[in-house]
This record gives sequence, C-alpha cells and structure tokens, in this order.
Amino acid sequence: MPCRPAGNGFALIVVLFILLIIVGTAFVKC
Repeated sequence: MPCRPAGNGFALIVVLFILLIIVGTAFVKC
C-alpha cells in the first residue's frame, strides 16, 4: 500500500467512519 500524507489518511478514516454509521443506521431501520 503506497504511503499517503496524514491529511488523506485522516480523511479516509473519517469517510469510513461515516459509511459505518450510515450502514449501521440502515440495518437498524431494516
């Protein structure tokens, strides 16, 4: 995996966290 700046890494973690919340709420609604 190529090295990336800390800014991109942080943004990637934030995006994954948001997706996790969206998927979690989707499962709760279903």
